[in-house]
Amino acid sequence: MKLAERVKRIKPSPTIEIDSKVKQMKADGIDVIGFGAGEPDFDTPDFIKEAAITALRQGKTKYTPVGGINELKDAIREKLKRDNDLSYSREEILVSAGAKHSLYNACQALLEAGDEVIIPAPYWVSYPDQVLLNDAKPIIVPTREENGFRLTPQELEKAITKKTKVFILNSPSNPTGSAYSRKELEGLAELLVQKNILCFADEIYEKVVYDGFHQASIASFNPQIRELTLTFNGASKAYSMTGWRMGYAAGTKELVQAMTKIQGQVTSNINTPTQWASVEALNGSQDFLKGWLIEFKKRRDFIVKAFNSIPGVTCTNPQGAFYVFPNVSAMFGKKYSGKTIKGSDDLATYLLEKALVAIVPGSGFGADRHIRLSYATSMENICKGMERITKAFKELSY
Repeated sequence: MKLAERVKRIKPSPTIEIDSKVKQMKADGIDVIGFGAGEPDFDTPDFIKEAAITALRQGKTKYTPVGGINELKDAIREKLKRDNDLSYSREEILVSAGAKHSLYNACQALLEAGDEVIIPAPYWVSYPDQVLLNDAKPIIVPTREENGFRLTPQELEKAITKKTKVFILNSPSNPTGSAYSRKELEGLAELLVQKNILCFADEIYEKVVYDGFHQASIASFNPQIRELTLTFNGASKAYSMTGWRMGYAAGTKELVQAMTKIQGQVTSNINTPTQWASVEALNGSQDFLKGWLIEFKKRRDFIVKAFNSIPGVTCTNPQGAFYVFPNVSAMFGKKYSGKTIKGSDDLATYLLEKALVAIVPGSGFGADRHIRLSYATSMENICKGMERITKAFKELSY
């Protein structure tokens, strides 16, 4: 059997691979601490689950319009207006099976051979591969740790060519937790409008922010950048609905309708009870988030301090999401059992074998000097895991 060439262009998602490996190890009775999963450890709030149960009992189990039921589109529109100062019609909203699906629909609708897509690194693992799957070229632009992993307008401008079609903006970021201030976004928006470049604004972590940080949506700044921006969001992170699979995109009618046409030939509508549960999630009380954020912040503060106390390791303080992205390059060149740690992949293997701790190597995010850990797990696991990591790092030698 000869597989299509596009399959050779991409790699399996390292985050999903690590999570699957941890689950199998736990099933085998191995005491492994997993820091790989990018999902809250809190359960979906009961009022959201009840909405799905009610929908099932009412027989809401059939096909819906491809782009989502009107009630959900209206809930999304109200949310965007309330939280992001953005106004959209129903025709400018598409509901998909997660924000990842929304992004893929957009790539399908827009990208062609010869197009270039600018992606700041560190990046979420799926951005480059989705671009490659749609015949375009990812242009990876490194950001600086000392600048909080945020791309400046000057750095963006240097990467722009005549072939540049899209700039991908992820704030707050997976994997770094960095987030752009309104002023920083305004500088990027001005350049994008000047150069007439589209912006994919991935805001899936917008609700998970700390220390009074105010999330701003780049599309809300003026009509020109709104026309160029496709905003992505969903229920996975803010409502701990990762397995429910509800994401959405908001943008111009022309683009959203093209994406809807594609989705109509691939998946049609997303799970119907999920749609009704998502209506309740968006329209209902958001008070539960306050408790979650207090707990996330407590975990963040602990794990950042723990990493920064390890000689040679530096760890920036995330403004959002639930990841830390420490620089562990001081461990490179050291040895264990006759093997040399040459990069983040080797270090991840060492930690899994020696310390029974699963992390995600930074190589998958375009930043090999780092590793990613999710602190969307219990304080007990974090304390135990950091003890193991600290001990394992001490046991490395030249």
